[in-house]
Amino acid sequence: MTAPLLLLLRAVPHLRHHTTLPATVCSLVRRPSYTSTASDPPHPITTSTTSFDDRPPSSSLTSKRQPPRNPKWENDPDYRKWKEKEAEILLDIDPTTLLIKDILHSGRYMDGEQLTSADQKMVVDKLLVYHPHSEDKIGCGIDSIMVDRHPQFRNSRCLFVVRTDGVWIDFSYQKCIRAYIRHKYPSYAEKFIKEHYKRSSS
Repeated sequence: MTAPLLLLLRAVPHLRHHTTLPATVCSLVRRPSYTSTASDPPHPITTSTTSFDDRPPSSSLTSKRQPPRNPKWENDPDYRKWKEKEAEILLDIDPTTLLIKDILHSGRYMDGEQLTSADQKMVVDKLLVYHPHSEDKIGCGIDSIMVDRHPQFRNSRCLFVVRTDGVWIDFSYQKCIRAYIRHKYPSYAEKFIKEHYKRSSS
């Protein structure tokens, strides 16, 4: 075989290699990627340079983070004053109310059992002295305060004044609380009682 023919055969693989590689690269460069739907013309895919943190928050997200607006609260000074006073009254009477409910319903006291001296002092000072008929309830004097069944509603328990003459008489702690509110908060008492003691405001 002649020398020129041998040289030609040896060069063919190199020529094939050098022609296919640039062609492949060129085909990749010349063919951009497209996404399309049935109704829209194709658009080239682009990569956004804006990060997630740089995007402005959507209106739905910002609205959820904001507390609901109350035009009545914001625009009516009298309503705002009432809500502030209502919170003040609740803060004032809640400790007494919770203690009385604990005395009557927690099982700390059995039917007919007298209160401890600490509980009795609280009941007399915070409740009984404000009862609309406190003088009639106390009578000749207090011997003790007792827990027992209501004389008419046997499924309910209430407080009793045990007087020094041996007579014992029931009294309503809610009547005492309502009288206390009327005494200390006369301008807001009726509105508060109407909203918080609807079933026993008479």
